[in-house]
Amino acid sequence: MGSYVPNTVEERQEMLAAIGLSSMDDLFAEIPEQVRLRQGLDIPEGLSELEVRRNMEALAGKNKVFPTIFRGAGAYRHYIPALVKSVISKENLVTAYTPYQAEVSQGILQSIFEYQTMICDLTGMDVSNASVYDGASAAAEGIAMCRERKRNKALVSAAALPYAQEAIRTYCFGNNMELEVIPEKDGVTDLAWLREHLDASVAGVYLQHPNYYGNLEPAEEIAAAVHQAGAKLVMGVNPISLGILKTPREYGADIAVGEGQPLGLSLAFGGPYLGFMACVESLMRKLPGRIVGQTQDHNGKVGYVLTLQAREQHIRREKASSNICSNQALCALAAGVYLAAQLDAIGFRTENKGAFFHEFVTVSQVPAQTVLKRLEEENILGGLPLDEHRILWCCTERNTREEMDQVVRILKEVEASC
Repeated sequence: MGSYVPNTVEERQEMLAAIGLSSMDDLFAEIPEQVRLRQGLDIPEGLSELEVRRNMEALAGKNKVFPTIFRGAGAYRHYIPALVKSVISKENLVTAYTPYQAEVSQGILQSIFEYQTMICDLTGMDVSNASVYDGASAAAEGIAMCRERKRNKALVSAAALPYAQEAIRTYCFGNNMELEVIPEKDGVTDLAWLREHLDASVAGVYLQHPNYYGNLEPAEEIAAAVHQAGAKLVMGVNPISLGILKTPREYGADIAVGEGQPLGLSLAFGGPYLGFMACVESLMRKLPGRIVGQTQDHNGKVGYVLTLQAREQHIRREKASSNICSNQALCALAAGVYLAAQLDAIGFRTENKGAFFHEFVTVSQVPAQTVLKRLEEENILGGLPLDEHRILWCCTERNTREEMDQVVRILKEVEASC
């Protein structure tokens, strides 16, 4: 173990002597002999920095990197300005752990404060936390916030992201909450079913808007029904969509959650991402994680501090609604509409019945895997296959008109050959 510590042999001997020992073996005398490693680890010899770099580059070269992507389903490729990496690389914005000591953590505290302010502006909510692990955990934490002594049931839309549904199901199991899935109808949440099943036992309803298929939900009607039954509405949103859609608060949501990946994070093979959460003031003390606030010191200078966190998350954990402690350019809507129209014209019928946001579903007689394999041969990652004949497509500002025309041309050839 001593070899992993950057001290000289002489320095180690001096430290051992200070505690009355003469060797490293004396230091680990309490460890049973049979579990000590005497022969060294059976691993290859170490490599130089250059050799490691070459090996890593060779491994990375085995990855299939698509220059053209038409897939979303919860993780989206957007243009990230170079300035983003430059800013987040500043050492005063980086910390190894929670910024408990405000006097030495002003940079990271200010960045969290600005982030929270931005999320509140986007969602229309009163307060935001410093983020949770990802969008799915944010959805589950939002439902957990709704739980009350006499209300112990959650309803989740079948049109929500599948992994958000899975996370909510896991949380409900751990919290002993009852869970029911609201069926979808014509690509959106079945409002009639929801109204029939809202009763005094329902604590919260989870709705995603735009939903998994890119469709816009009847969010205001759903919010009204939920509140009339005395329950709370948790709305999952794509933050980019909030540039043109109403805020969750305007739709009537009590809690807004979502995946923050579109806000400057690359796809990165699925993570790490961050989940954002915001809520109305009346639910502030149920919000998991930490809240950073702005204040002034005794000299009148602006300062930032950790303002609020539910004490139960640390002290009375069995009473806590959450034990989570970590914090973690508009897309071209016209592009999605253009591609959907072109695909529909060649036999890939668009299933979306109403307005949709940058994702849509097509159905055709051509098997989905046949379509996607042909696109892959042209270095294009197509949409996500939902079943044998349905594909969920996605367009962002990264997709050019030329790329869309190329997809349409290829699919036209595939259909003609089938």
